[in-house]
Amino acid sequence: MNIRTDILLRTYIAFGLIVLFAFAVIGKLIYIQFVQGEKWKTISKNFSTKFINIEASRGNIYSADGSLLATSVPEYELRMDMLASGIEKNADFYDQVDALSDRLAAYFGDKSARQYNRILRDARRHRVRYLLLKRKVTYQQLKDIRKFPIFNLGRYKGGLITIQQNKRVLPFQSLAARTIGYKNEHVQPVGLEGAYASYIDGESGKRLMQRISGGTWVPVNNDAEFASTDGSDIISTIDINIQDVAQRALRKQLINSNADHGCVILMEVATGEIRAISNLSKGEDGRYLERLNYAIGESAEPGSTFKLASYMVLLDQHKVDTNTLVDCQGGQYRLYNHTIKDSHLGNGILTVKKAFEESSNVATAKLVYQHFNTNPKRFTNELYDLHLNEKLQLQIPGEGIPLIKNPKSKSWSGLTLPQMAYGYELKMTPLQMLSFYNAIANDGKMISPIFVKEIRRLGNTIAHFQARVINQKVCSDETLDKLRKMLEGVIEEGTGKSFYKNLRYKVAGKTGTAQVANGAFGYKSKRSYMASFCGYFPANKPKYSMIVVINDPQGDYYSASVAGPVFREIADKVYASDVQMFDTMKESKFTSASPLPNTKLGWEKAKQDVYKALGTRYNNKVDTQNESRDHGIKYTEGIVPDVVGMGLKDALFVVGNSGLKSAVSGSGRVIKQSIEAGLPISKGQTISLALQ
Repeated sequence: MNIRTDILLRTYIAFGLIVLFAFAVIGKLIYIQFVQGEKWKTISKNFSTKFINIEASRGNIYSADGSLLATSVPEYELRMDMLASGIEKNADFYDQVDALSDRLAAYFGDKSARQYNRILRDARRHRVRYLLLKRKVTYQQLKDIRKFPIFNLGRYKGGLITIQQNKRVLPFQSLAARTIGYKNEHVQPVGLEGAYASYIDGESGKRLMQRISGGTWVPVNNDAEFASTDGSDIISTIDINIQDVAQRALRKQLINSNADHGCVILMEVATGEIRAISNLSKGEDGRYLERLNYAIGESAEPGSTFKLASYMVLLDQHKVDTNTLVDCQGGQYRLYNHTIKDSHLGNGILTVKKAFEESSNVATAKLVYQHFNTNPKRFTNELYDLHLNEKLQLQIPGEGIPLIKNPKSKSWSGLTLPQMAYGYELKMTPLQMLSFYNAIANDGKMISPIFVKEIRRLGNTIAHFQARVINQKVCSDETLDKLRKMLEGVIEEGTGKSFYKNLRYKVAGKTGTAQVANGAFGYKSKRSYMASFCGYFPANKPKYSMIVVINDPQGDYYSASVAGPVFREIADKVYASDVQMFDTMKESKFTSASPLPNTKLGWEKAKQDVYKALGTRYNNKVDTQNESRDHGIKYTEGIVPDVVGMGLKDALFVVGNSGLKSAVSGSGRVIKQSIEAGLPISKGQTISLALQ
């Protein structure tokens, strides 16, 4: 055999062996896949492991005054390993299972001791490693349960397995609930919870889980392999006390008017911070609850509140002045076979200021039509320059889209311009309208409202927010001054005067009553109305702006008697609680109008601070049970003092300085003390104070 033949033979043999090996591998793969496939799948299921996410504790949401609006509290799922090391022997388990069953039954009350006993014994017999005992267990309950028989053997020996989950809680329940919002797995997130989820959520941890026989996944270790990182905290602009006042006032009026829904927004003028926002709608059971955020999401024809924008354009373009006369033709204006009417049909010749105060549709439509009919684009461009056609770019999702037509719009007609003048054929949300009015109060600067001022992590500020300036100056100072006087005139002489009598502070605003179109049926089918009031206070030094909107009130639907009372009630209570706004009141209002009441006995410095904050003279007289005495706290060492009628702080001050110990019950003022005044004090004696 020559060399060439020898090489070829060896090559053929090597190649044949490789082919045979390849066929063997392919055959084995086929055998494993189709013949032994189920066997290996079962083994894989029984011994596979995986990582699962452990939800981080979400950050808190706080109000501006530090109250907790939303927080996460831990809930636990309790399970039990029936083969834990501490109960590995049957004697260790069966000696204590009866006692454990009794404690579980008595503590939860959902099953009898016999049922718990049977469940535990059956699980032991079947060697269950992950028995479910209870879901939604609180941390306090968990602390108690760890003291139960078997579980008290310790973390690993007792077999107790805890799976922590986080439950979102709103401590103030429905207050600002829609603005706070929520984040659920199967629902689109809303409100602050949704908008700031990237901050609030934190970072999830990882836990290694193993599948055991029966297909159940159990944790490999009691501790997570990768710990979660808690979320950051949100500091909102909401003032929980003002929010409570606003929500109560709105609910009361909705009930009185049997309205379909309504909203109220209170905003700080200079900062754009939303102090209160409430949205209530009537459910099938007749109760009013927060379901939809109408304040930011409901775009609708605003009606007469929009007249402020029309008169701003007219005044700023020098088309009219406040004393310009307009013939309201008996309260009717015929145009293109359509009659525009005033609610007061007797209106005749009015000044521009008076027409605004009386909310004349005829005057507004007539003036805008006369001055802009030949060039309507000039009027709409002015509205666009005010950015009324743009979203406010809010911090929370769901803002409605404003609609301001122009001559190129498909639905533009000969009637569009005059009807836009008094708030029809256009759409704005309540918050968009409030932002425009707020610009008048804010010296012409229009800003976008904010709901969040800070984001904090571990107490440190990581982000700070301020209102975005939309328009540095919406009109000239001259126009601004005229508009302010017109808004004040609405309250003093116009449509708002009926419910603003006896005010101790000035209010500026505008009433609005709009008929709501019923879809394709327009305004001719079922008549429904939207009553609104938008304004600010105190008018001479504005601090807050507010809008109230009541939809589909039954019976009286005029703004003055529907939306006005809500505005008045909120404004009164906010003003009464904010000493800073009292600076606009002269001391004479306190001293000359009516005498100041004498003060109660109490802490001298506290009284001085109150009078100083009110900006008036210090009254050094006191009145206790109709008896006038010198100012200051009176007590004699070794003698029980008389603290009935005092507040808690003053009473504790007097009692403590007299040498007594105190025990307190109730709240308010002291109505009863356990030891009669004037008796000698024994060493270490305790006096009980009942407050009411």
